[in-house]
Amino acid sequence: MSTTSLTDNYKGVWDSRIGFGNKAALIVIDFMQGYTTEGSPLFAPGVVTALAESVELLAQARALGTPVMHTNIRYQPGFADGGIWVKKAPVMKAMVAGNPLAEFCPDMLPLSSELVFTKQYASSFFGTSLAATLVAQGVDTVVLIGCSTSGCIRATAVGAVQHGFRTIVVRECVGDRHPGPHESNLFDIDNKYGDVISKSEAMAKLAELAG
Repeated sequence: MSTTSLTDNYKGVWDSRIGFGNKAALIVIDFMQGYTTEGSPLFAPGVVTALAESVELLAQARALGTPVMHTNIRYQPGFADGGIWVKKAPVMKAMVAGNPLAEFCPDMLPLSSELVFTKQYASSFFGTSLAATLVAQGVDTVVLIGCSTSGCIRATAVGAVQHGFRTIVVRECVGDRHPGPHESNLFDIDNKYGDVISKSEAMAKLAELAG
């Protein structure tokens, strides 16, 4: 069994950086009230913190003219479109029209000019036109915020790099229900699929690209 630290074990093998390209888009993933409402089965304290941190970043992106796109989860009555996932995770059945838990958090409401991609699975790319839309707008870098780190953030990060996008995850602006999976997935994303960076760094890079 290895006695080296986790960081040392990955050093020089999985720790390269990808950075920003020429045009970035901010992808706001599943900031829905089910994750921020105490008493909800999906409630995740880390998402409450991430939401508060994301308000400033979202406002800056809008002010700079950075493309902003949102995702949410919706199922049809009967949940046939949820396939095996809603069988594995029946808690997701809350994501139906008319359930307040499936509505966007008030601080993250999309503007009428911002696209919303509705999905049924974890990755924002699976079964949606997100990739085609980004390509059509000349975007080569996606900046991910939202929830949850171990679920839809990680799945979207993997999907993004597989579709050829530089993938950036903003550490303070993603959250989960427990710090264990949150930190382990940030470590994995940062080493294998994209760059995990601070909010201040993300804001500086977005301003640089816009200016």
